[in-house]
Amino acid sequence: MIASSHNNYQVGGSLPFNAPTYVQRQADEVLFAGLLRGEFCYIFNARQMGKSSLRVQTTYRLEKTGIRCGIIDITTIGTQEVSPEQWYSSIVGLLAKSFQLKVNLVSWWQERSHLSFVNRLSDFLDTVLLAQIGEPIVIFIDEIDSVLSLDFSTDDFFALIRACYNSRSEKPEYQRLTFALFGVATPTALISNSTLSPFNIGKAIDLRGFQLSESTPLIPGLASTISQPQTVLESILYWTGGQPFLTQKLCKLVVDKSRSLDEEKVGNLSLESPKLISYIVENEIINNWEEQDEPEHLKTIRDRLLYNEQKAANLLGLYQKILLFSASDNGSGIPVDNSPEQSELILTGLVEKCSGVCRIKNPIYQQVFNLAWISKQLANL
Repeated sequence: MIASSHNNYQVGGSLPFNAPTYVQRQADEVLFAGLLRGEFCYIFNARQMGKSSLRVQTTYRLEKTGIRCGIIDITTIGTQEVSPEQWYSSIVGLLAKSFQLKVNLVSWWQERSHLSFVNRLSDFLDTVLLAQIGEPIVIFIDEIDSVLSLDFSTDDFFALIRACYNSRSEKPEYQRLTFALFGVATPTALISNSTLSPFNIGKAIDLRGFQLSESTPLIPGLASTISQPQTVLESILYWTGGQPFLTQKLCKLVVDKSRSLDEEKVGNLSLESPKLISYIVENEIINNWEEQDEPEHLKTIRDRLLYNEQKAANLLGLYQKILLFSASDNGSGIPVDNSPEQSELILTGLVEKCSGVCRIKNPIYQQVFNLAWISKQLANL
């Protein structure tokens, strides 16, 4: 059988704008509409939740309406031995490159040596970017959490974003400029001075997992080998909770394994059986997960949970409480309290907020990061 173009499930990385397996979520429309209105938007969520793919899609849609878009990936600047001047001048350089601006960066920067670094960036936005681009502008800033690894404060940078919005009442050209930030962080971690924070005036976009009603782009690939793809997709979403990386991975595994499964090994299970999906999950994802976790996903969650020994014990304790509560008959999670520990645990990707409770995101996580695993980690600490 010739493989359908629709079964090119992509496991990890940003999906191109024309990817047939891209799943549009509610966040797609909320982000697009917000930026179209010139609102400052930000999406802060765990890794591998599809933030970069969402940015690619939104950029394509905005540019079709005549909006000019540029991208600053903070990780390309680096964090080790980077001075404040190097950091801010790199931002200017990335803007010039992304929007193809006509400017001699070296001389432009040196001519303003009497200004602070953030003031030079402000001047660049005012006298170069807005002066050369007459259309509405959206600046996407990706991997914004990288600033947390710098050895100097970037409060001034975030204050500048807010200042751009405050300038709209006096300088109409600033109504054409807006920002969208993506990363794995909380607003309070990014800027310590709440009075200067742009997040007070920004729009937080809630990025949730795939819902069954949204996931029809995933069906054609399953249909290439399975007669009841809708049934199989329901089983896949049960196991992944709609987590984008895991859902793409499990769809790919099901298609690949359905062509080669040994019938004697799995008994008389049909390809549409939920038990067969369970078999694939247990043998290809959960069992020996540290060896099979390619590209890395479960290890990314583990490392985020344990990277800070001072915080790890509290996070493990909170997660243990949620796990015990989920396993009981009392409910599916604990009440959301927006505490720093709860927010940090959500950023690991293990848990999510839903209907006022904090719960484990999916059965795969619940089986991999189980009570025995927690006890082992606590003992190590």
